[in-house]
Amino acid sequence: MDEKEFKKTVRNVNNAPCVFAKAFLRRCCGCSRAEKLFIGEREAVACKSPGARQLCAEVLEQLHQKAIFALHLPHAEVVLPHGKELKVQCGGMLGLQASLHPELEEAERVEDIYTLLTEAIKAHETTEALPYGQVMRGITRYQPRAKR
Repeated sequence: MDEKEFKKTVRNVNNAPCVFAKAFLRRCCGCSRAEKLFIGEREAVACKSPGARQLCAEVLEQLHQKAIFALHLPHAEVVLPHGKELKVQCGGMLGLQASLHPELEEAERVEDIYTLLTEAIKAHETTEALPYGQVMRGITRYQPRAKR
């Protein structure tokens, strides 16, 4: 299956793609609202909850805006390269987890993104009020897997 055909099939099969799919597939994050889809020999991730998907999209948008300096970018890019997107998604969630649970600062995995985000919203009330200073430390500290 060529790449264009695969992407077309993914769009047809997965009408609610997970916002944190890269982090989920990298296995640095899990989510109770995510569902793996297998298309050919590849994996995709769908979100089973429209409300959860909206919350994740808001937080990821905030992470992208706040991470410009941490990622050494001159301006907000529409699409980040894969490695930088992994830093935003995995590092951002690990940083948020560490800000809420300091005892998990050295953790390498977030077990449930949706639970973490709802807990963070309860503690800080809005996505704009999350402790992005601490979250950025997680983004800068996160290192994607080294090339083989």
